Amino acid sequence: MPYQPRVAILIPAPDYHEKWQSAFARKAAALAGAGLAVERRVWGDPGDLAGFDLILPLFAWGYQRDAASWYALLDRLEAEALPVVNPVPLLRWNSDKAYLTDLAAKGVTVVPTVEVAALNEAGLADARAALGAEEVVVKPAISGGADGTHRVAANASVPADALGRRRLVQPLMPGILAEGEVSLFFFAGAFSHAIVKRPAAGDFRVQEQFGGRETAWEASAEACGLAAAALAAAPASPVYARVDMVGDAAGRLHIMELELIEPSLFLHLAPDRGAAFGRAVAGAVLG
Repeated sequence: MPYQPRVAILIPAPDYHEKWQSAFARKAAALAGAGLAVERRVWGDPGDLAGFDLILPLFAWGYQRDAASWYALLDRLEAEALPVVNPVPLLRWNSDKAYLTDLAAKGVTVVPTVEVAALNEAGLADARAALGAEEVVVKPAISGGADGTHRVAANASVPADALGRRRLVQPLMPGILAEGEVSLFFFAGAFSHAIVKRPAAGDFRVQEQFGGRETAWEASAEACGLAAAALAAAPASPVYARVDMVGDAAGRLHIMELELIEPSLFLHLAPDRGAAFGRAVAGAVLG
């Protein structure tokens, strides 16, 4: 029987609240279809990883709630020179949404963002003025799943859990309420599929746990071009990537996030059900 490369997928702790098992099954099936043997390791306590041909942080969900442990894991993976996809420097860069500033500096159209080291009322007022927007979104720089993300209406105060903390302030993009957020998926640099995620009525968050829903979407030339520009501006080429974007009042798309660590890939909406994802990872194993 031919050798099957061993791949470790990092998963959440047993008490993690969000459901991840069905998405794991889809990714594991795609990897198995590409000839890889998949095992699970809890990201916060993965044990000995030296025997694996590749380590994937695809379900390191919740890392934003224990950033110190996450960065310690990245340091360990790097120090032990373990094979990781996406590469550790890219994972570290993508962990903090300050990377949006890097993208903007390279000419990529991103959602306008103001970083405030310790948010207070004066800082929020200054951010609103700088953005030219009264209604804004406040979020942690290290975040996931809309944790700690708030829609702050005009004249509303700083959310209690953001007061005195480092936060990013962005305008509420009209497109999120009108058309939703679109995501494009790339494996080994090649476009795979796209979806649109729409929030539930009365909400602005598109995540499933808040009532958001997703459907397949035919990616426009504008979306493909913007995604390609954003990925080209990243410090390394990702094996897997999700590029999230949203429109402004005129419909022009802006990068909201690059998801290069543990993105939901919605493989059930990919025309090939994830075959390209499996091939991309298998290719990384083979070098």
